[in-house]
Amino acid sequence: MDTTTADPLVGRLLDGRYRIEGRIARGGMATVYLALDVRLDRTVALKVMHRSLAEDPAFVRRFIGEAKSVASLSHPNVVAVFDQGTDNDVVYLSMEYVPGRTLRDILRERGRLPAREALEILIPVLAALGAAHQAGMMHRDVKPENVLMTDDGRVKVVDFGLARAIEATNQTRTGMLIGTIGYMAPEQVLTGAADVRSDVYAAGIMLFELVTGQQPYSGDTPMSVAYRHVHDTVPPPSSICPDVPHLIDRLVASATAREPDDRPADATAMLVAAVEAHRVLPQTSIPPGTASLPGMAAFHSQQTAALTAIQPDTPAPSGRQAHSVHSAPSVPHAAPAHTLIQPRMEVAQPEPRRRFRPSLFLAGLAAVMVIAVGLTGWYFSLPEQVKVPDVVGKDLALAEKDLANAGLKARKGESQYDEKVAEGLVLSSDPAANTELEKGTTVTLTLSLGPERIVVPNVTGMSGNDARAAIAKAGLTVGTVKRQPNQQVERDKVIRTSPQVGERVRKSAKVNIFVSAGLTMPDVSGMPKDEAAQFLGSQGFQVQVNEVDDDAEPCTVIAQSPKAKAEVDRGAPAMITVARCQTPFLDWFRNGDNEARDDQQFAMVPGVIGKNVNDAKSELEALGFRVRVQRLANAPVVQFQRPLPNSERPPGSTVILWH
Repeated sequence: MDTTTADPLVGRLLDGRYRIEGRIARGGMATVYLALDVRLDRTVALKVMHRSLAEDPAFVRRFIGEAKSVASLSHPNVVAVFDQGTDNDVVYLSMEYVPGRTLRDILRERGRLPAREALEILIPVLAALGAAHQAGMMHRDVKPENVLMTDDGRVKVVDFGLARAIEATNQTRTGMLIGTIGYMAPEQVLTGAADVRSDVYAAGIMLFELVTGQQPYSGDTPMSVAYRHVHDTVPPPSSICPDVPHLIDRLVASATAREPDDRPADATAMLVAAVEAHRVLPQTSIPPGTASLPGMAAFHSQQTAALTAIQPDTPAPSGRQAHSVHSAPSVPHAAPAHTLIQPRMEVAQPEPRRRFRPSLFLAGLAAVMVIAVGLTGWYFSLPEQVKVPDVVGKDLALAEKDLANAGLKARKGESQYDEKVAEGLVLSSDPAANTELEKGTTVTLTLSLGPERIVVPNVTGMSGNDARAAIAKAGLTVGTVKRQPNQQVERDKVIRTSPQVGERVRKSAKVNIFVSAGLTMPDVSGMPKDEAAQFLGSQGFQVQVNEVDDDAEPCTVIAQSPKAKAEVDRGAPAMITVARCQTPFLDWFRNGDNEARDDQQFAMVPGVIGKNVNDAKSELEALGFRVRVQRLANAPVVQFQRPLPNSERPPGSTVILWH
């Protein structure tokens, strides 16, 4: 903990309640301090927003609202929010103090983690996100820096809602995406929109980083990384680290699908898949002296305790058995001595004497001995009976070992697909578990092939009808068919599919087709004449400009032919009609009706070309302008704007942005 006295807040009693004792960490948006709540006599963590944010009223309003929402979220894996407030120029958040390190610190120290340990960290993170999603909240900034690990193995997620509060400010810039661009879902990059499936995407990227030690994409600039998130498919972790189990590959692929509809519905759905993956992964022992995450022993001991708690108790002796221990055999009673009835006395007659015949005696004895020996031999020649052990869910080697220990033989039968049992594990045995068999009997094991997955066929370049037929033949279902402008692919030919060609998907899964609309006429209405002509020329159009007298702003496009979004051929002529440019609008505006100018205030239109579209829109709206966004090439940044930068306009004027 940094307790430097150079920080002016150290030692200060904030809001008459929190005495700041030292600085813990400093980030791009806030500084975290260790403080004592003198009112409740407890240690807390204070997150103090940087001055640039604290001076923004929009941020403060959104920050207070988000703090109230997060404070209502009670979960053992979420850092609790106790209080929020302001003290002059200080905007702060009072939170639960969690001693320990961030997951980023652990990754720097240890590098990549084994698959089971990675899941043991991800599962509580997903539990925290799932609780938030169920409460109607999302995180928006899931990354290792926002996951805290305590010394006793607890996992805590921090900074719920802070990213949403930041979005309300006019401080947001494209540069502020540098720290988190590696975890942003494609829809966040393209439109800035996010939902719970964006958190799922970030969790999938984080799992990739845990098991490989690196993020899936890298680049010289944040924009290049963002481009890859939008256009590339996240590679399987095993392609980088071959020892990563295929279960992890499938979990990462599901969570990081480019289309949000192809991901788990929320963090709870991903949590179920992660718990199942953790269950079927084989247990691995950690060699002596090998470093492991703090608290992992506690994690395993809790699992052992839970398993022990559900074992059946040893049955007590039955009542009949207990009774037999204490009961005594009955004793016959003697006849009473005072009976008056005496038995009649009879003279015993001597029996005739029989002759002893040795041959008959010996013959009978021999017969008895033969029968006894035969019965004894028959009893000891009976085959030993054993029970079939339960081997379902185990890998083949372990199942064969268990059967051999029970005195049975194993035979591998025909494998089958199964959605729940992982590939290579025993799906069933024949005979089933607990069946009594003769020792040495063969048991047939059916192994699982895992969930049946079908490779998406390559239909790129096919016509729409041919692509439909190929997808149906592969056992998949055609989803939506969307037309997109594309200058490289011939019109009416397939550009791509979602999921992509070569990806393995469930049988009968939907495959969306994107068909080329060829070259389409961009919407340049309202654009300055020179910029419109230059852009259309770069797109392959033969541009003609027609100037007419009109009340619209001079030198701006008021009509175009062909119409916007019309499908056209490359090299086709395009005519734009513009308001006449004889009198520069800016001079007319400045030298016109001065009396009218005196009656209202004017604001300078800032230059936003090159900025993220959403950031530029927020910045202009914060200055009181109305903003209209028009798409040209679907770029994430502003390419043109009108009015031009540094123009003066009345508040409420409309600014058009092209991207």
